[in-house]
Amino acid sequence: MDHTGAHGGASWRVAAQATWHCLTGCAIGEVLGMVIGTALGLHGAATVALAIALAFFFGYALTMRGVLRAGLPLRRALKVALAADTVSIAVMELVDNAVIVAIPGAMAAGLTAALFWGALAFSLAVAFAVTLPINRWMIGRGRGHAVVHRHH
Repeated sequence: MDHTGAHGGASWRVAAQATWHCLTGCAIGEVLGMVIGTALGLHGAATVALAIALAFFFGYALTMRGVLRAGLPLRRALKVALAADTVSIAVMELVDNAVIVAIPGAMAAGLTAALFWGALAFSLAVAFAVTLPINRWMIGRGRGHAVVHRHH
């Protein structure tokens, strides 16, 4: 499968697909962590830590699901997921959590507040935009999600 564009790097389409895949896992974990932390009244730092941990868990799990289906054994699937997603998830989590923490009142707004949900959606959109060119660069060099594509 050719993932390169006309200039030898990864195409923007492939990078967007990889970033969307990463965003899906991150968003599941991020939203779940923020909801659980907010519902339990956890401190902001504890809520962010929970959201980050769950984002990594779900991000890796989505990748592993695909490579396990492709026939890789569990240990190899985990290695592929770590190689494919660690940088992308780390960047996405750094950006989206920095954005949501920086929005005044967002973390304390509560689950029924539009500010909470709007800030969370905005933070994930910003994270996608920042992570997209990084994923394109990595895929163009055979890293990141390019590692996963070798197993499909």
